[in-house]
Amino acid sequence: MPLFLIVLGLNACKPEIMDIEKPVEGLELKASATDIVLDGDDMTKEILTFSWKEGGPVSGDHVVSYTSKLDVVGNNFGSSTMILSYEEDGIFQKSFTSEQLQNWANEKWGLPVNKPFTIEFRIIIQWEGGATFKAPEVRTVTVNVQPIKSIVFDADKMFLAGSAVPGMSKVEISKTLENPNQYAYLIDLQAGELQVPVAFNGETNYIAPADGDGTLQDGVAVGVKMRDVPVSWNIETAGKYRVVVNMQKATATIYSPAKALSPKTVVWNNDASVPVTTEINELWMHGAINNWGNPIKCNATVSLADPQVLVYTGGLTGKAKFIVYGGTDNNKNLAYAFSCEPKSETDGQEMSLTLGKIATLHGSAGRGQRNSYYTIPGGANFVVFDLRNMTIIAEKR
Repeated sequence: MPLFLIVLGLNACKPEIMDIEKPVEGLELKASATDIVLDGDDMTKEILTFSWKEGGPVSGDHVVSYTSKLDVVGNNFGSSTMILSYEEDGIFQKSFTSEQLQNWANEKWGLPVNKPFTIEFRIIIQWEGGATFKAPEVRTVTVNVQPIKSIVFDADKMFLAGSAVPGMSKVEISKTLENPNQYAYLIDLQAGELQVPVAFNGETNYIAPADGDGTLQDGVAVGVKMRDVPVSWNIETAGKYRVVVNMQKATATIYSPAKALSPKTVVWNNDASVPVTTEINELWMHGAINNWGNPIKCNATVSLADPQVLVYTGGLTGKAKFIVYGGTDNNKNLAYAFSCEPKSETDGQEMSLTLGKIATLHGSAGRGQRNSYYTIPGGANFVVFDLRNMTIIAEKR
């Protein structure tokens, strides 16, 4: 009995243990939806947004940085497949359009057309500086995506044929550099019928207008379908025609001489203030990319689909502006230049391209523009300059 009382007394004196709810610190990440259907009617509208916030205060004088990655589940954020971005300070969300996701699925990730897929978005927060060490934090969320339904045609080879082709010969047309799902060719035609035969798996079929009787819709993208018998477009006037067939979008666009696409033309002043007009068929690079020496010719190819689209495949990376004049005299410092937007007419700016992300391209002969530079990121070996829409994108292919 005395022993029992002693034990009972000790238990009574033992402090009570309670579960205390503590605030959870850490990075939080969420998606605006877990399942989305890409919108083919409004491709440029943002359809998916990822947002994040840092939970809890950060002690010390830390500098916070955020890095985002987007990829298809299974790619493990590979360097050649992920969409990498270094987010600006104070920005806590990232949005994507149907057009971006559809294009990446088809062209960057090589996914089967019309097949649903799952993407994963990752945000990484890092703290640098300060009196204490704080380990980086990583959060990842996934979203199921239903792509835009597309009518896609496969081809081993594509040709232009018919009585409109001189000599009734069959001319092979090739894929464009900037879009492997697109074929294009610039050809002299005579009045007659134009056919587009497609060879695939040992068979020949014909691309034909989905609606109508073959009347040429000059410069207008028209829906097409595949037929097993020849169907022709009527070419009424002889001349140079540009034929563009997009297998992904199932469209064909034919430009007659009356609707011919022309290279971009710019006007600038040389050192004698004499106006110079330049038709852009090539570009020159200048900056840290070539150790600030004389401009070097940009290994850029003009697209057959649009002469205002130039594709650079040279593989050089680093800070550069892209100018229209490659001479070695003072004109190179005054020439019309393309790069990022300057801070002002007289003050330049330096920005970096992100692999796989379209950026805005600006151009002028003003001092601010000539002193502005884009940095082509390491690993990029493919840069598309769209001078018609004034965009630029660097990719690794």
